[in-house]
Amino acid sequence: MQSVLSFIKSANQFLWSGPLLFLLMGTHLYFTMKLRFPQKNILKAIRLSVTPEKSGDGNNLSVFATLSTTLAATLGTGNIIGVSTAVALGGPGAIFWCWITGILGMATTYAECFLSVRFRSRDKTGAYQGGPMYMWQNGLHNIAVGKFYGFLTLIAAFGVGCTTQSNSITQTTSVSFGLNPHIAGFLAALLAGLVIVGGIRSIGNVCMKIVPFLGILYTASCLLLLVLNREAFLPAVRLILSNALAPRAAIGGAAGSSLMLTARYGIARGLFTNEAGIGTAAITAAASETCHPARQAYVSMTAVFWDTVVMCLLSGLVIVTNMLLHPESTLNVNEAGLTDAAFSFLPFLGNTFLSLCLIAFAITTLIGWSYLGEQAYCYLTGNRGIFAYKVAYIVMIYVGAVLPLNLVWECTDLINAFMVLPNVTALFLLQKYLHSNIHA
Repeated sequence: MQSVLSFIKSANQFLWSGPLLFLLMGTHLYFTMKLRFPQKNILKAIRLSVTPEKSGDGNNLSVFATLSTTLAATLGTGNIIGVSTAVALGGPGAIFWCWITGILGMATTYAECFLSVRFRSRDKTGAYQGGPMYMWQNGLHNIAVGKFYGFLTLIAAFGVGCTTQSNSITQTTSVSFGLNPHIAGFLAALLAGLVIVGGIRSIGNVCMKIVPFLGILYTASCLLLLVLNREAFLPAVRLILSNALAPRAAIGGAAGSSLMLTARYGIARGLFTNEAGIGTAAITAAASETCHPARQAYVSMTAVFWDTVVMCLLSGLVIVTNMLLHPESTLNVNEAGLTDAAFSFLPFLGNTFLSLCLIAFAITTLIGWSYLGEQAYCYLTGNRGIFAYKVAYIVMIYVGAVLPLNLVWECTDLINAFMVLPNVTALFLLQKYLHSNIHA
């Protein structure tokens, strides 16, 4: 196991220390300029996300349901544990790079989701199916690459979307509540499974009810902590900015290093939490009942805004202000414990509140990613044996509960890397179809 972990770390070190950093940031910058900075329309995009259209035929989701499902698949461990590991391994400056990835990544997500709706297909029931697989199949007439991406997505569903979340649940419940990992894994599989077996309508309905509430609750708790830590707010901002371009050893046990390492962890964690450039948001976007690609692209773009630009930034600021005010609380904590240390100063419930948030986010992520994996499975098999996939996914939730945390996160970065390549290639090859005018 140690040799496998060492190999994966080496692969990630190469991929994320140069090639993919430049590819992703270059892609984000390119589409930001090509689409004339669509991020400037974020307020309009937020308004569109809560403005209902005419009711569809019942086989697809409203734009708000697609947004909620997308957020379900991304909000969670990336915003809590991911930001903590980014700061611990890359220093406070990693927060800046994570934030920049979110700002610029909004344009890439816009492009992904626009093209996904543009080239989606319908199945026999009338439900839309889309994503990079269909961009390759219907837009570029290359089924082989579409199947390759679908295969990667299926692996990611069982690994990134499933294992990471169930592992985080058991880590949390074990430390906070002394719960046996096998029991925690079983309960997580049961709760998520009850929703998963109901299909996309069940997933969309649950996500619409739970995800906005969880997001507001977590954001409010972060704002409260920043009010309590207000004397360290400006020093924290200065520390983040200075470390972003001139990293040095961080305080409170965090080990900042070189500029490339700081950028590597910030961008990699930013990508993990918002998935801009991976293409998974495009799969959910295609399920929308809207017939306007630009409308859905703007709505899907807001997922990156809420996920990374707002929530990851707030998590990072909470961590760094706590490091400055209470450095003793970060001593002898592991790389995933900086957020936990900060939330211990919350006036009500403290660490218990954070633990409950993490568990709830992880379960919604399990549910959201089950749909992404299901769409990949359907593409690869022609919609055959969907129930078998759902059973396998639910079982994997339990299996993932006992895997080592280091291996899980390193595998996450590696799978993300392989998914980026076919998705970004499709975006550039199909860019002539893109526009940012919702009325066009």
